[in-house]
Amino acid sequence: MGWALSGGFEGVRVYFSPCGIGFGHVGRCHPIAEELLRRGATILFSTYREGAEYVKKVGLPLVESPSIGFSVNGMGEVDLKRTSIQTPVAIPRFLRQVNAEIENMRAFRPDIVVSDSRLSSILAARLLDVPTVLILNQFQPIIPRRRRFFNLSKIADGGVLTLIGEGWGLSDRILIPDFPPPHTISLGNLRIPRHIARLVRFIGTILPVKPSEVNGWKRVRRELGVGEDEYLLFAPISGPREERLPLIAILMRLFEEFPEKYRIVMSLGEVNGGSTPRRKGNLTIIPWIPERFDYLKACDIVVSRAGHGTIMQSISFGKPQILIPTPGHTEQYSNARRARELGVAEVIEQEELTLDVLLQTVEEILTAKTYAMNLRRLGEKGRLDGVENALREIAKLVRETFGTSPVTLRP
Repeated sequence: MGWALSGGFEGVRVYFSPCGIGFGHVGRCHPIAEELLRRGATILFSTYREGAEYVKKVGLPLVESPSIGFSVNGMGEVDLKRTSIQTPVAIPRFLRQVNAEIENMRAFRPDIVVSDSRLSSILAARLLDVPTVLILNQFQPIIPRRRRFFNLSKIADGGVLTLIGEGWGLSDRILIPDFPPPHTISLGNLRIPRHIARLVRFIGTILPVKPSEVNGWKRVRRELGVGEDEYLLFAPISGPREERLPLIAILMRLFEEFPEKYRIVMSLGEVNGGSTPRRKGNLTIIPWIPERFDYLKACDIVVSRAGHGTIMQSISFGKPQILIPTPGHTEQYSNARRARELGVAEVIEQEELTLDVLLQTVEEILTAKTYAMNLRRLGEKGRLDGVENALREIAKLVRETFGTSPVTLRP
């Protein structure tokens, strides 16, 4: 093999292949990759769309792969009809992605592949006999049971989605970046067959920095002019551009009408948009926030979509949330419902989002003590280091596959 593991991951070649839709998948691979680099590994990212933009921004090695995704209408809603019509086109595109992954892996010669919610890289690695770690928080996609999509739902649940679920089982490890049961956020998205459950490990939240290590939050509140009797709302709007823009337009209009005692900072999720703030009264708009965890620790409430990563990060930092799921995005609806069940968030449908509804929800969260209590309880029960646990599983798989001495996890 030509590499030794006694001092860390020296010489280990790791191929990261996250789903490129939005920033969530690539964002949780990033801290794992950085820590592997620090410990001597060689890495390469393969991704597309927003994922590729992100990797370029942070300066990590990248090879772009063919894009794949789903259709979204003008309201930011997942368009099942258009998506289903495009399925015959998507299948050849998926096969091209598998072929591209095979070529990239042959060129890079990885010792291990880390896929985040991406089936093409798992298939490619299997064909090349490369061990694979899968990061996943949604085992089977769920099609909404709307009347006009009922037949599509039956077909999907009965065939295509089953194949996707079985495909994940080709991995050697499945890492779920979530709290262990019964406090799992993605509980409704994890219908895992018994024969695959043996591969699953719950590893906790993947954070690039621990809350105790974030020191810039006081500066953030000071720069935004948040007084002692005032509150800071943080709205980090991420995801695919076509899903972000409709919500950004609505929230921008509503936030401009918020009372004086509120300061609001909104991130637009524009990787290449710069970080120069633009102020409109109490609202501060920033295209891209590199130090987003300073803002997360500084805020009193998070207002966002219901992506799994955003929810997990907010809980880890002890912040209550107002979640606005992407319309038609069943994973986000399930995440949002679960966060509300655990008492750490409230949920507003995008079509019901008005000034009165949003402001009333903010005030309810600020006056109730239960959110802080639930966040504290959940934080105590789910205190797992997702990055370290991911590295541990990668190290175990390398050792099992190549018969090396144990990897030192803390060199």
